[in-house]
Amino acid sequence: MASGGASDKCSVPALGWWLIAVGAFRSAFTWSCFFGSASFCSATFSEIPMTGVHGRTVAVWTLLSCTLCFLCAFNLYNKAIYTATFLSFVYAISYLGVECLVYHTIRVTSLSTFIFIAGTSMVWMLLQRNSYGHGPRPRGATKQP
Repeated sequence: MASGGASDKCSVPALGWWLIAVGAFRSAFTWSCFFGSASFCSATFSEIPMTGVHGRTVAVWTLLSCTLCFLCAFNLYNKAIYTATFLSFVYAISYLGVECLVYHTIRVTSLSTFIFIAGTSMVWMLLQRNSYGHGPRPRGATKQP
């Protein structure tokens, strides 16, 4: 049987399932930031008092990245969504790294889970990039009308 057909696009590959799991983790974090004062969100930012506005801002930002994970899981062949999802991991690691190393608002132990999830996702997405048609085009290749 030939692979790469329309039926292959309907099934969710392993990377898609990983992104669904990451999206579920992010949605739990979002829920925690919206509705819990002594929650996972507060435990993550343990060095500073968590205000309502701060918690809701982190929640909305996390909800956006969660949505990107779900969209990408079902649209791995869409280059724009794939790139936006990848960049959401880069931005999350960058933001949390700065909070930890510069502002000391997050402990390294709290950051380790996020580094594992985002790092695994970024490496996997980079390795699978060519599988979904996002790699460099060969020289001399032209788009078909």
